[in-house]
Amino acid sequence: MTLGLPDKSGVPLVLSGGARQVIRDANWLDEPGQRVIIRADSSNMNSRTCAECGASVSVEDLQCPGCGASIPPIDSALPARASSSLGKKALRIVGIASLVVLAGVAVAVWLQSRGPSAPPPAVVKAVDVEAVKAKAEAGDAEAQRALGECFSNGEGVKQSYAQAAQWYRKAADQGNAGAQAALGELYEVGQGVPRNETEAAKWYRRGAEQGNARGQYSLAQLYLTGNGVQQDLTEALKWYRQAAEQGYALAQYNLGMRYKEGKGVAQDPVESYKWLSLAATRGVQSATEVREALQQGMTREQIKQGQSRAAAFAPKKPAPPAQ
Repeated sequence: MTLGLPDKSGVPLVLSGGARQVIRDANWLDEPGQRVIIRADSSNMNSRTCAECGASVSVEDLQCPGCGASIPPIDSALPARASSSLGKKALRIVGIASLVVLAGVAVAVWLQSRGPSAPPPAVVKAVDVEAVKAKAEAGDAEAQRALGECFSNGEGVKQSYAQAAQWYRKAADQGNAGAQAALGELYEVGQGVPRNETEAAKWYRRGAEQGNARGQYSLAQLYLTGNGVQQDLTEALKWYRQAAEQGYALAQYNLGMRYKEGKGVAQDPVESYKWLSLAATRGVQSATEVREALQQGMTREQIKQGQSRAAAFAPKKPAPPAQ
């Protein structure tokens, strides 16, 4: 029979029955000093060997009868300690499992505390291009505008700015404000038609005067930069305001900037805060950043007023076109 005990490295040291070995200054069983190596003879399980003289010593002896050397008692707790080690491992596993369960419960409670989840985004219904085209060819102005948008975006048809411009023009000539603003954009960037900012301004104006917010904003941009029209900050402010009051986010941002910088209007941090806040709630990131910088120089009362004005805002409907 062999008995395996760990050495300093933790690797079992295997001793065969009848072996005689003296291990000094080893650290077995957490006790320093000389150690007697247990001898496990198959014929006698109640004897051991003295580490000093090699004499046979009974398990009950605490002193070698041959040389008088002290014999430490056998640690009967060894099996218990192994069992204790296994018990600790089991407790550790149970503890980890408990933590995992508690974490899962905490996450579930947190998710429930957030209330009902936001509804999934609405599914955009695919455009029936053939139906739209049939109406457009029959002379329906709104269908012509919609078909132009399909060609501009490549939705249901091969993208073609030239085709988009053709259908936008048909609708624009019939007075469709959305088509007029869209045609102005093609002229401004030179897609599907030769680039011509003067022509762009003309179509933007036609759409803007009918109350189209997109046309109003784009026309304001041209007045701000002086492209296609004579630069005029007052006119820019006028068209920004009309688009902003309809809830057009980019116009709200630019109007807020005008009030912040005092361009074309008296500087007014409260009014600037209002418009920047409205633009920020509609996803204009720059508006958030500018507003945060602006409020550093505002009093608490001014900030409160700006917040109150933003909360009271209600988009206006465009005025009907003049007959």
